[in-house]
Amino acid sequence: MTEPFSRRNTLKCLGLSAGTLFTLSGGILTTMDPAEAQTQAPLFLQISDTHIGFNKEANPDVAGTLRQALDKVGALPRPPALILHTGDVTHLSRAAEFDTANQLLSQLKGELHVVPGEHDVTDGPGTEFFARFGKPSGNRGYYSFDHQGVHFIALINVMNFKPNGLGALGDDQLAWLKDDLAGRSASQPIVVFAHMPLWTIYQPWGWGTAEGEQIAGMLRRFGSVTVLNGHIHQIVQKVEGNIHFHTARSTAYPQPQAGNGPGPGPLVVPPAELPGMLGVTMAARSLALTDSTLA
Repeated sequence: MTEPFSRRNTLKCLGLSAGTLFTLSGGILTTMDPAEAQTQAPLFLQISDTHIGFNKEANPDVAGTLRQALDKVGALPRPPALILHTGDVTHLSRAAEFDTANQLLSQLKGELHVVPGEHDVTDGPGTEFFARFGKPSGNRGYYSFDHQGVHFIALINVMNFKPNGLGALGDDQLAWLKDDLAGRSASQPIVVFAHMPLWTIYQPWGWGTAEGEQIAGMLRRFGSVTVLNGHIHQIVQKVEGNIHFHTARSTAYPQPQAGNGPGPGPLVVPPAELPGMLGVTMAARSLALTDSTLA
């Protein structure tokens, strides 16, 4: 008999639901099962779409879900050095929502880097978001940094939507990206992270970025490129040459698969199915992620 739905049972099933762990091996980024983190320090953790402030039927306690997931990450003997949050920290960009999210995320020991999702900039300029997370980018939203030989690039694609709701970088950011990559060795591992997928998954729902092909063209000469996104609340992957694209599940609520139903949005599922929809990617030591549900 299936156990009755409860917050405790859901969180018990979630396991390490905060995201995917990555390490660096031989100059190549590889993913790792959370069990491996007991003996090896993961390079970074991706977390996405926490939607603090959401309280509808799809998940009425997103703060509780996030809190328990972060507790498990914090309990690792060797915590990740970096945490990359790929957007939609909050649901409605309210100051109180950001305050709650900050309080929760502050328990992580690693260095936190955050790009905004469209839910973080509902006021237009993203005043509350940039007040808290804008310093690394000079309030532009895009910037880069190096860590343990890996070049990380944070992009923002939620400020200038194109027809069909596609994300967009804009000319200034594209020019900056070209300059940022110029002169770098093709052997240096690259990690790019943004909120909306940087390739087109499903154009009618705006699941993509208008300049995706231009961005990929700039990255193709590099031997190891990992592109991380959120936004669609489910695992979708693509490998194109040396570029590995990966979208993360949400810690808040599921969304329908592309084209299934009238459009994207919170997906209400039977309570017994929710843990499987909020599952984590259990990754082998390979760039090809191995996905499994947590039901």
